[in-house]
Amino acid sequence: MKKIMAKNGKKMLESLIFRARKTLVEPGLDPRRDSLIMPWATYSPWLLDEEFQSCHNIIKDYTLVDLYRCYEMWHLIGQVAGLSGDIIEVGTWRGGTGCLMARRVKNLGMDCKIFLCDTFTGVVKTGAEDVSYSGGEHADTSIPVVEELMTKLELSNIKILKGIFPEDTGDQVENNKFRLCHIDVDVYQSGKDVLNWVWPRLQVGGMVVFDDFGFASTTGITQLVHEEESRDDLVCVQNVNGHAVFIKTK
Repeated sequence: MKKIMAKNGKKMLESLIFRARKTLVEPGLDPRRDSLIMPWATYSPWLLDEEFQSCHNIIKDYTLVDLYRCYEMWHLIGQVAGLSGDIIEVGTWRGGTGCLMARRVKNLGMDCKIFLCDTFTGVVKTGAEDVSYSGGEHADTSIPVVEELMTKLELSNIKILKGIFPEDTGDQVENNKFRLCHIDVDVYQSGKDVLNWVWPRLQVGGMVVFDDFGFASTTGITQLVHEEESRDDLVCVQNVNGHAVFIKTK
């Protein structure tokens, strides 16, 4: 009886939270495709990582990315520490995840630059694949806001590139090699253009991390990942915490 009550209670909680999210957060939620994800795993390594906690406490008000994805970015920087090449983030908004990665790079003593790319005028290249975007969203940022965060974290390993990437600013880094690319652009065409640009410049073993994978509001990114995941030059990890990761194999 206790098991039945617990099971019914869990279903009721999921239903309540799902309806709340559908109404208040993600109007694109589709019950045919979407459900509330509540993993059974309890291991929370960020609780043991004082350096991460210290950094996250500073950057959390400069990002829309949740704790779990922030920790994953922190962890993945360590995974590519043995590769050569720089790090690039396209869609940096107020600099939260970009500065988090830069702080991790500094802590590990890695010899690389972090390039943070954004229009600083909002989302661009929206299309039919992007049900929740019409263009111009997330324009509530500026270069001084990112620089403010850089100062708080005492970072000197960042270069900010303002404009549509890669059209406006790709030429500034076209000869660079990269070990990791974080794509946080929300919409299909922009994500595709960044992926196509960075892939030939990505080191074997390097990673492309797609933010926005699996969110009802960013269906274009989910579509892009599914279109590209079967290529023979990568391994795709569909992490349903909101990330998909491509690891370059050749």
